[in-house]
Amino acid sequence: MLRLIPVAILALFLASCGNADTSEAIGRNAHVPLNGLQAEKPTRIISLDYCADQYVLRLADRNHILAVSPDATADFSYMRDAAIGLATVRPVAEDVLILEPDLVVRSYGGGPNAVRFFERAGIPVLQVGWASDIDSAEMNSIPGMIAHIAEGLGEQERGDDVISEFRARLKDLEQDRSDETALYMTPTGVTTGPGSLVHEMLLASGYANFQSQAGWHPLPLEKLAYDHPDLVAAAFFDTETDHPNAWSSSRHPVARAQMRDRPVVMLKGAWTSCGAWFLIDAIEALVEGPIEAVD
Repeated sequence: MLRLIPVAILALFLASCGNADTSEAIGRNAHVPLNGLQAEKPTRIISLDYCADQYVLRLADRNHILAVSPDATADFSYMRDAAIGLATVRPVAEDVLILEPDLVVRSYGGGPNAVRFFERAGIPVLQVGWASDIDSAEMNSIPGMIAHIAEGLGEQERGDDVISEFRARLKDLEQDRSDETALYMTPTGVTTGPGSLVHEMLLASGYANFQSQAGWHPLPLEKLAYDHPDLVAAAFFDTETDHPNAWSSSRHPVARAQMRDRPVVMLKGAWTSCGAWFLIDAIEALVEGPIEAVD
């Protein structure tokens, strides 16, 4: 039987969360999990967004998952098959509270004030941070984030197994193509340089990054007019949700020529949508080499 949500709790949510832009939460350092509110292994877990879904679906027991986000079965969700048949929940206060979870896992779901709200409502929150390093002992590395989430879920052994497999596959790929460049390209005409996990992905595959400017930017069309990458790493061209608009730089003839005339490795959107262990699939694809140039 469903329980009514206390008016005071709903008022607290409206005051603390509002309609804040969830993008502000992306990239922040991981919140300290559980905050001493929970000593036992969680058995009623809710995941609020598809980045959090990946960790919950990979590390938690299925019968301990109350609900995942509506995007858990989307084509850009790596663990989408594991999400089939599970209940879904919107990252909205009343929808979450009525399920009475003992742990909320989120990356950006619910907005930047979600952590404060749910913990004030007595629900521990496990925050998935934004990984910016392929492999190191730091929290912001992929192994560091796996260990952090596994600990919060009470699944350290599973986390260790995922880390060990990730590192073993990464070690098998060590090589150097640093005299060759790769350009990361998406249908919306976005690429990235130093300071991003995609940049680290290109380096791990042995390539230098064609985009030398730090951060995320439109494709460097002027540079591409006189210089060319040795390889195009094309991501999200397989999804149905990342289509270019009329003003996207990917529609420019100079950009289209890269896909037509350069060797191309097609990266599945699910491999790079979140910084997690499955980035190794993209690195392996880049190391394996390009397919034929595409039209």
